[in-house]
Amino acid sequence: MDQQLQLTSIPQHLKQRLDWGEPALTIIDARARSAFNISHIMGAISLPENELLPRAIKSLELTRDIYIYHSTDEKTSATANLLRNAGFKNVFELTGGLAAWKAVGYPIEGNCAIFA
Repeated sequence: MDQQLQLTSIPQHLKQRLDWGEPALTIIDARARSAFNISHIMGAISLPENELLPRAIKSLELTRDIYIYHSTDEKTSATANLLRNAGFKNVFELTGGLAAWKAVGYPIEGNCAIFA
């Protein structure tokens, strides 16, 4: 199987896992905390890029399934690689990030969520 396919995920795949109630995953929003506060994927945690590694190493198991997104796919890939290089085994890049999630109508939360 193509390695790139294993490293990325579309919003529908993540939503399907959430709908099935799979608890062993974490969604990380690696954007600035101010962007996170405006809106983010429901259930995501804020781990801005500058805090990502120390906080992830302290609080997440290396084998946990992690879905990560940033403001662009390039930044998502870079932050995902930080986690992979630190030893995290199951890191998936959410292709299209928050914009792709919103585009298919999946739930968000944050200050602007009440207007969405």
